[in-house]
Amino acid sequence: MEGFRALPSVDQVLNGAEGAALVARHGRQAVREALRARLDEMRDAIRAGEDGTVLAARLPDLVAADLAARDRSRLRPMLNLTGTVLHTNLGRAILADEAVRAAITAMANPLALEFDLETGGRGQRDDHLRGLLVELTGAEDATIVNNNAAAVLIALNTLAGPGADGRQAVVSRGELIEIGGAFRMPDIMARAGAKLVEIGTTNRTHPRDYQAAITEETGVILKVHTSNYRIEGFTAEVQATELAGIARAAKVPLMNDLGAGSLVDLSHYGLRREPTVREAVAEGADLVTFSGDKLLGGPQAGFIVGRKDLIAAINRNPLKRAVRLDKIRIAALEATLKLYRDPDRLAERLPTLRMLARPMAEIAAQAQRLAPRVDAALRPFGFAAAPCPCVSQIGSGALPVDTIPSAGLRLTGQGGDAPDRLAVKLRALPMPVIGHIQGGALILDLRCLEDDATLTTALAAL
Repeated sequence: MEGFRALPSVDQVLNGAEGAALVARHGRQAVREALRARLDEMRDAIRAGEDGTVLAARLPDLVAADLAARDRSRLRPMLNLTGTVLHTNLGRAILADEAVRAAITAMANPLALEFDLETGGRGQRDDHLRGLLVELTGAEDATIVNNNAAAVLIALNTLAGPGADGRQAVVSRGELIEIGGAFRMPDIMARAGAKLVEIGTTNRTHPRDYQAAITEETGVILKVHTSNYRIEGFTAEVQATELAGIARAAKVPLMNDLGAGSLVDLSHYGLRREPTVREAVAEGADLVTFSGDKLLGGPQAGFIVGRKDLIAAINRNPLKRAVRLDKIRIAALEATLKLYRDPDRLAERLPTLRMLARPMAEIAAQAQRLAPRVDAALRPFGFAAAPCPCVSQIGSGALPVDTIPSAGLRLTGQGGDAPDRLAVKLRALPMPVIGHIQGGALILDLRCLEDDATLTTALAAL
């Protein structure tokens, strides 16, 4: 049995064909460090009685695997078969092809981001989206920041923060929501420098509550669309149109935070109707804030549309530079918003709407096709697959109590921990497959799987 003499030196490997190939891919320093680490382990193994010749033969492959694992991105593409279309933890909206191409162009080229090609002078980056947003929402003006939390923050800071005419923000107690990641509306208001004035009760707020709360210190009336929960039963809220009248009479701006914010009537796609941004503007809101990466189906962004004078004040706020968008997202947003000019083909071209609007019969047929193929892939590992009905949801706080009939695959195995064991196995694939555990099985909801081969190819790596 060979010992230490069977192991090559670091330089021997680096100067050999296999070492040179690794250096070309990963760099000499990285390969040298990986070799040293593996050789140290092998010397310990030889001391424990292992054969040095056998270990030496494995060295190039082990080092190659170490370097590949080191270079593998944690931002790995995966199959979202959870049944949640806009899954916050999986990046929310998938971009349309047009948006992807626009982003690639922006990454690869200088752009007229803040350069006016007509005058040769400095331009404004928001100008690339302002006209589209005005056209699609009916608002006087628009501005854009990096997400909706930032939109709410900068708007409140401008209207009711330090230096504003009024420091108080009036809001119904039933609308003081907490959004994902434990970010709470009262906390955002506090960071904005606005003094929170809660009115009404959790389940009922009346016009008189707003009227009684308005004083000379009132900087803004805030209405928050409770998109991530529902209060049912003995409830009352002041509708946006009536609230706009109260705000106008008091000469106080009304801000309506729509959160997920849809530009189209979702009932056209078989979903429950949500207020659109255009409707919120028409109802009299002075400012409307909403997200770009939820129901709108674009990259992460926060939009503020409304009165021209208020938008101008927000753009003068020093915070604006801290929360502005980069050229890549602006390019992708421009391409996404342009799709809304053709509503007849929107569900075909926008992945978010396409997935939400997929017919149940189409998904069920896909489950029937895939079940025997997935079953064959899993049988050697002690698991079985069968088609099953299931329900999907929109996600990201949109329509939280609404579900969409769907179909999928029910994966089962022996033992109570079978779903967890299989979930671990599928997450470890080069293309991870993510489902959800329910009723003693791992469920793969196929609503977001538009190509059968994507799943079968991923499972082939088992």
